[in-house]
Amino acid sequence: MKDLAPFLVQRQQQHLYRSRAVSDSAQGPLIVRDGRQLLNFCSNDYLGLAAHPLVREAMHKGIDQYGVGAGAAHLVNGHSRAHHLLEQELAEFTGRSRALLFSTGYMANLGVATALMQRGDHILADRNNHASILDAALLSGARLIRYDHNNADHAAQRLQGLRAAETLIMTDGVFSMDGDIAPLMELASLAQQQQAWLMVDDAHGFGVLGEQGVGTLDHYGLSPQQVPILMGTLGKALGGAGAFVAGSDELIETLIQTARSYIYTTASPPAVAEAVRAALRLVQAEPERRSQLNKLIRYFRAGAAERKLPLAESITPIQPLRVANSEMALQLTAELLKHDIQITAMRPPTVSEACLRITLSAAHTENQLDRLLDTLAELPGLVRTEADAS
Repeated sequence: MKDLAPFLVQRQQQHLYRSRAVSDSAQGPLIVRDGRQLLNFCSNDYLGLAAHPLVREAMHKGIDQYGVGAGAAHLVNGHSRAHHLLEQELAEFTGRSRALLFSTGYMANLGVATALMQRGDHILADRNNHASILDAALLSGARLIRYDHNNADHAAQRLQGLRAAETLIMTDGVFSMDGDIAPLMELASLAQQQQAWLMVDDAHGFGVLGEQGVGTLDHYGLSPQQVPILMGTLGKALGGAGAFVAGSDELIETLIQTARSYIYTTASPPAVAEAVRAALRLVQAEPERRSQLNKLIRYFRAGAAERKLPLAESITPIQPLRVANSEMALQLTAELLKHDIQITAMRPPTVSEACLRITLSAAHTENQLDRLLDTLAELPGLVRTEADAS
């Protein structure tokens, strides 16, 4: 039997060891951890819906009607009326013929890639895509071809000379660690030229971007014909759990018939579906949440520029702060905790270069952002000199 202890020691020595923080409160700008109230800047609850009273109430009602567990897979006995209505509402919201619920975004990506692609086909993927896209591509049996981050020209070059086969282009809409947005207009054009599928994982854009909050495709004004496969998650801006794939009737029916990560897993609790339905209604009824979030993003970036903090370029709630290395990232996280501020240190292999991943919510206040900015400006190793800033 393999001795695992040396591996764990090595991870610690490389400052790559992961540990879990235990929270004792609902998600929000302020959370309780180990009896301490912390200012929270590492949640994906972008619109502040995870603990919204109407979302809570919907989940309670869902439990009263459906109980806790779904009891079986969707195709056996686990597909409730709540699931069915949520799928219909997601399809209508995204402008697609149909939508299909998955238990997680990871399973959704896996389901699409393995259902549509096979050995001899090609999957073209951005180098900075989420790990679930990479794993899905590898498990599909298709040939994985990676292009430089957000470089549609390189993607086109990588496709040249390939023999005729099915091709699927897979990309994040908003990149989960970088916060930047994929060049979807160019990728959509490339997909149409090559008669390829284009799939967008919009986990971090759905509910946040676009005039209607539909996401990255709404941001660019792209049609279902230009991006035939849309994946979104329900545990970030919508504050719930799970994911969905939206597209044509033929696509969804094919996934129902062949996507193993859909067929062979128990359906998520119906009460969660009811909570997400309530959150989706709030996304549509309260556009001021997105307006407030965008206002806070601009406020934070302006404050960071004044203090010469080395933020990466991003117009989304994900605001990565560059640091020297993994050891420095951990040290800064520990220092921030001394000031009752929680931010996660992101290190390889999750990211290529260590950073502090700051995430903003519509529920934050400007005073809370000022507190974060002032604290960051006082920490060693972050503030750049005038020469560095120029």
